[in-house]
Amino acid sequence: MTQQQSTFEKAVALIDAANSEDPNQVSVDGKDWPKELLYSRRMSDMLQRFAPDADDAVKLAIRAQHVQRWKSPRDAYPMDRIGYLQWRKDLYKIQAQTAAELLVKAGCDDDVIGRVREAVAKKGIKENPDTQLLEDVTDLVFMEHYLLEFAGKHPEYDEEKWLDIIRKTWKKMSDRAQQFALSGSIQLPESLLPLIRKAVTGD
Repeated sequence: MTQQQSTFEKAVALIDAANSEDPNQVSVDGKDWPKELLYSRRMSDMLQRFAPDADDAVKLAIRAQHVQRWKSPRDAYPMDRIGYLQWRKDLYKIQAQTAAELLVKAGCDDDVIGRVREAVAKKGIKENPDTQLLEDVTDLVFMEHYLLEFAGKHPEYDEEKWLDIIRKTWKKMSDRAQQFALSGSIQLPESLLPLIRKAVTGD
């Protein structure tokens, strides 16, 4: 790191370096990416589109949302509902702690570190504005980039199951994020548009 780098730039570089270690590779437009590095870039891009005035703490929380996620695999827990909930609970804690450690290394102040830790840990959705903004961006990124892929992995799901998944995602979003999603500001998968509209409008 150069002396010219700001604390924020150092933190971003450390988060990106951590996510660059992801052994899982994905190819987009002919370029191979570490999976979580690509995810973090998509999160930052969506934040810039949805909330361009967000401050540095929010930008760092968004960037660190899935930091080193592959180190906490889902299949390390029982493959049932209880196992899923425990995995998710532990995952949020681990990612929040990893993000905080990277921010300490970058020299961020305690307030920024605390806000990032709370948001990445998903503390206080609907009450904590940082956490809600992170949730909004997460859901917008999921719908634009990952919903179609997720559908392809679960051909066994019937329409009611999909309606339930989309409604649960929608419910976590703020009114502003819901309006953003329906305004044409994100690219929703065309093949799933009828299902999405039925889930969120009842039509």
